[in-house]
Amino acid sequence: MKSIPLLTLVALTEDLPDHRLTRGQIGTVVEHLEREGEHALLVEFSDENGQTYAMVDIRPDQLMVLHRKTEAA
Repeated sequence: MKSIPLLTLVALTEDLPDHRLTRGQIGTVVEHLEREGEHALLVEFSDENGQTYAMVDIRPDQLMVLHRKTEAA
């Protein structure tokens, strides 16, 4: 799997009930982590005013990269 760069917009592909986050919520990758020998990403979730309401370490396979402009496939 290709690494997701820092500051990339991502959406959850599954619910994370322990963190009160649901599939489709949008966040920003803010750090790359190693967790128990596996790669994880620290993702910041914030509201429309820029206030952070969650920062969670998430496996890359639980995220979908969002694109703001059309990119060549």
